Amino acid sequence: MHHRDRGLMMIGLFKLGKAIFFFALGIGALHLLHKDLADEMLRLATALKFDPESRVVTLLMEKVDLIDTHRLLQISFATFAYSALALTEGIGLMLEKVWAEYLTLILTISFLPWELYELARHPNWFRLSLLLINLAVLWYLLWLLRRKKNEPQSQVMPRERKESLSA
Repeated sequence: MHHRDRGLMMIGLFKLGKAIFFFALGIGALHLLHKDLADEMLRLATALKFDPESRVVTLLMEKVDLIDTHRLLQISFATFAYSALALTEGIGLMLEKVWAEYLTLILTISFLPWELYELARHPNWFRLSLLLINLAVLWYLLWLLRRKKNEPQSQVMPRERKESLSA
């Protein structure tokens, strides 16, 4: 019987969670098309019990004025694309596909410079936590791929191939 790699399952579930989150962001961006973003931001701030005159809300109101319909479409496209990528990674990892391990490894490495830049520019616990999670994912995938490379071929052979050979 084939035992599932818990580490891959956890990473796969994390990626599926990211896919759902970014899909929801894309839907939210599309929902805001042809609406007054400043009014929507003010409504959200009020619903979340923020003082509409606070520095944070004022800063967000200034930034939201920079977003036009074209930019909102770009944001929704980017979030849907990232969601599809995370979904592909998540499903591939849950199915324990080696290509998904390499894809996740490459994508994780490619985002590290950006994460480090953002952490240096605006350090906070959230950014640090994301960086640490991604470093843990990177470490685990490197360890797993190295282990698979060093194992004898018969131990690494996919379950389907073993079953067809034994039949």
